[in-house]
Amino acid sequence: MIRRAVGAIVTYNQQFLIVHKVKITTGGGKEDAQGEWDFVKGGVEDNEELKQAMVRELEEETGSANYKFIKQFDEKICFEFPSDLKNKIGFDRQETTMFHFEYVGDPNGLNPTDNEIDEITFIEKGEMLKRLTHIDTKEFFTKYML
Repeated sequence: MIRRAVGAIVTYNQQFLIVHKVKITTGGGKEDAQGEWDFVKGGVEDNEELKQAMVRELEEETGSANYKFIKQFDEKICFEFPSDLKNKIGFDRQETTMFHFEYVGDPNGLNPTDNEIDEITFIEKGEMLKRLTHIDTKEFFTKYML
């Protein structure tokens, strides 16, 4: 079974927004996870439009709606879940539709409303590949933003 998800590369001046995720959503609720740095990402709810899902995730994970839509990428980030996670979350793989948004608010005003996130930061382009946890996310960033 495929989990439909959305993700956003968020720019602010010459910097990029990343979040530190410390929980995953499983069939039994949220569970602690090894912390990982990533773009704002999340699952698409039933009958939810992709862009609408992305705006919702941005608000949940950063506490702000101050984003300007730039574009939706044609290419998705696709991966298979590790076998230990497949049973917990009920999906075999994930297909993430990626977007580019610009943050237009006060960078000091970000505060997650979702306990999956414990830190939000803006970093320089040169730091992104060092900070991002997942190789597929690094490859997507390299292809479209470097």
